[in-house]
Amino acid sequence: MPVMAITFYFDPICPFTWKTSRWVKDAASRTGEPITWKFLSLAVLNEGNDTPEQYRAYHSFGLRAHRVLAAADRKHGQEAVDTLYTTLGRRLHEQDGRPDGDTLAAALADADLPADLIDAAGDESLDTVVRASHEEAQARVGTEAGSPVTALDDGPAFFGPVVIPAPEGADADRLLEALRLLSTVPQFSELKRGRNDS
Repeated sequence: MPVMAITFYFDPICPFTWKTSRWVKDAASRTGEPITWKFLSLAVLNEGNDTPEQYRAYHSFGLRAHRVLAAADRKHGQEAVDTLYTTLGRRLHEQDGRPDGDTLAAALADADLPADLIDAAGDESLDTVVRASHEEAQARVGTEAGSPVTALDDGPAFFGPVVIPAPEGADADRLLEALRLLSTVPQFSELKRGRNDS
């Protein structure tokens, strides 16, 4: 089948999104599909909702991280976004890092990116970039959706897939192929089963 461009909308604070991102990178590394990394903000999604305090704190960090990722994209391109999301995700979701400035700074160092990108965490002007990407993701899904959102070429986008743990190798390839096929059926809208938390 022809190569299809993947657009992956993510919030770096979300552990489920992290697993999905590892799947999509693994599968795309063999199929040659290019990945464009864009932003979906749980902070924006939950504005005006009665969100518990502990989640608000995580969402707030996610927005600050998005600003740094947006600055990295603007100054250094998509490869920097990919690398920084990888280093930040490892620290947050594999090494139990705290969602704070120290973790962001360490992730920048891990990614060999300029340390002064951390200043973008407080730059609210970058929220326009984050919000535009977030709204694009919602429009492509066609309904309110959390993180992640995955789209192929200029077709429809889907929430998820949620994968626990992230499939690898042949399983990863089959899942991407399944998503590719589903994206070609305009009548398809939703498929869900109980979550595997193993």
